[in-house]
Amino acid sequence: MRRIWHFIETVYYYVLCSYRIWFVRRCQKDDVIYTTSRNVEIRVYPGGKQQSPYDFIVKFKEPGKRERTPRHVHIIVEMYVKHAYNPSLTMRLRDHILKMFEHIQPVDNFPPVLQFFKPEHVEPFRGLDDVGEFTVEFLLVVTELIGIQERTNYPKGSLTESLYRDFGVTDRFSVIQKATWRG
Repeated sequence: MRRIWHFIETVYYYVLCSYRIWFVRRCQKDDVIYTTSRNVEIRVYPGGKQQSPYDFIVKFKEPGKRERTPRHVHIIVEMYVKHAYNPSLTMRLRDHILKMFEHIQPVDNFPPVLQFFKPEHVEPFRGLDDVGEFTVEFLLVVTELIGIQERTNYPKGSLTESLYRDFGVTDRFSVIQKATWRG
């Protein structure tokens, strides 16, 4: 009887480990959601937040560089760089992004799909590509994906939307401090 019990236990752990290995391999497969005109790949990976089984992580890879994760502070500092260059156009971009947030819905599948962005949305703001590290196209796609992720995990609130609402209204220090907060 003892040998049968050990055999059953061994099979159980074999199946359990096989499933975990399969799951980890599945999670390592990247999904390219969008490639910008400058060949920056915007990717998503399954996340691990308990708030939602559809959590995902946004990353990007520029040609010849390592993969990176965009943070709120990167995006908001980029907006301030663009604002210093052309304040009125940057504020119009901000208003466009706030309009986008009105249309974003939580997702119940992986990978997520863009819900609002269209390539023609970039044209009115193309002049802002002359400064900063990121293009408007990149900002629009990444901001939308982060917004979808936040709506999926936290349906009642969005840090990204709140940062854009404060941008140009509240002092820079407060906005950047909010963007760096980890909680």
